[in-house]
Amino acid sequence: MEVGKKIRDLRENKKMSVYRLTQITGISGNHIRGIEEGTRQPTVETLQRITAALGSSLAEIFSDDMECCYLSQSEKRLIENFRILSKEKADALLIISDALQ
Repeated sequence: MEVGKKIRDLRENKKMSVYRLTQITGISGNHIRGIEEGTRQPTVETLQRITAALGSSLAEIFSDDMECCYLSQSEKRLIENFRILSKEKADALLIISDALQ
């Protein structure tokens, strides 16, 4: 499967719009659409930003096995939620997490 199609599938499975992905990654919507359509070739840095925003990894994007995953769905959800928090809230969440150990 093509990298762009995998990115689109991941984004759609997360019910995330291209606009929302641009907000999280800082990558233009035209560039993301081009990657998904296969008309643009992303750099490794761009792919890392996109996969991180989607709670995925480069390994998952380049794997032929769509079930390739190193994190559980709950772990992915925690990471996704953490990434959209303000610095203050993220710091508070880390303190709570440390206290729960």
